[in-house]
Parts: sequence; C-alpha cells; structure tokens
Amino acid sequence: MPPAGSNRLLGTRMERLKASQSYGFVLALIVASFVFAAVAPDKNWAASTLLLMETATLVVALWTAGLAATGSKVSLALIALASAAAIALVIWGGSSLAGAVGLLSAAMTFAIGAAIVIGVLDQGEVNRQVVTGAVSIYVLLGFFFIYIYGAMAAFGHGYLFAQGTDGTRSIRLYFSYVTLATVGYGDYTMAGNLGRTLAVLEALMGQLYLVTVLALLVSRMHPKRRLGGE
Repeated sequence: MPPAGSNRLLGTRMERLKASQSYGFVLALIVASFVFAAVAPDKNWAASTLLLMETATLVVALWTAGLAATGSKVSLALIALASAAAIALVIWGGSSLAGAVGLLSAAMTFAIGAAIVIGVLDQGEVNRQVVTGAVSIYVLLGFFFIYIYGAMAAFGHGYLFAQGTDGTRSIRLYFSYVTLATVGYGDYTMAGNLGRTLAVLEALMGQLYLVTVLALLVSRMHPKRRLGGE
C-alpha cells in the first residue's frame, strides 16, 4: 500500500495538470528574474538576490511538476543552501565566492528546466501548458549561460570579452540572448577558446530549439472544437 504522502502528491499533480496557468506562473517568475538581472547594479547583493529568485522559481517549478511540495524537505534544503550562499556573498564577497554563487545559480536554473521537462512530459498531450513550459525553457537557456559567463569572469585571469572587459551582468545578459537568438551584432565577442566554444554552443542550442522543439509543439497544438462543430 503506497504511503499517504504519495497519494496526496499524485492527487495534487493531477489537479495542477488541469490548471491552465501553472506554467504561466513559472514563466512570470523567470521573466521577473530577467528584468531584475537587466536593471540591477552589478553588485554582490544583486547576485545574491538573483540566486534567491532562481531558488524560489525552482521551488515553484518542482511544485508545479508535482515533484515536491513547497514545504517539503527538498524545497526547504534548497532555500537554506541558497540563503547561506547569498548571505556569505554579501558579507565576505570576493571573486571566488562570486563565481561559486554564479555556478550555483546556473545549477538552480538547470534544475528549473529539468523540473519543467518532467512536468511537460506528464501532460501526455500538446496543450497551452506544454507550449508555455517550452517557452520557459528557452528563456532559461539564456539565463544558464549568463551565470556560466559570470563564473568565467570571476574565476578567469584575463578578460571575458575581446573588447578588454568582463562586462557587467546586464552586458552578459545582452550578449547571452543576442547569441541565443543568433543575431550576432558583433559589438561583444568572447576572448578565449572556452568562451567562444560556449557561445557557439549557445547559438546552436537556441537555433535548434526554436526550429525543432517549439516549432513541433506549436504545429501539434489542436484548436478546441466549437460546440456543435464537426
């Protein structure tokens, strides 16, 4: 006989699958993080705030996918870990700690995407929730590389960009999404081989994701039939 907690989890998952705005809320949190990253100063407190925002988004994504309740041990452990790292960065600072927080933020972002994928697969059909989840993953791709580029700038000895600068967080955000969208303005370019490789990888992932995953999902969406229609 399965434990009562397991039955409750399955029940709440089915309820969430029927909710039309579940992944809309997750996407709204991701967009809020995007806006904050774009306008916040390049300070340690802003990096700490972003880490906490990513953690909150992960907790909500886990709940939406039916993987963990917001008050579960997993969720509380994630919040405790992120809070400790955020406080440490504000108090002590330093490039090494900033790089570690960047990598932790990247890990949180990756976990958000993984939770969304699991929840989307649970749908069993292509609907508005699935497309919203897929759009969320696309935006998260750009965020993931922002944190990776920031960690490279913190841990590296040379400049991140060939223009002789590591760039601010907002500049790295700009570069990441320009690369993801394969616009290629060329005003900022990576200086090292690792950076160039990651930029090419991001461009490939962004382009392939749009023309395969999102395009396929949208093409398979079926409009609701009108009452009395065939």
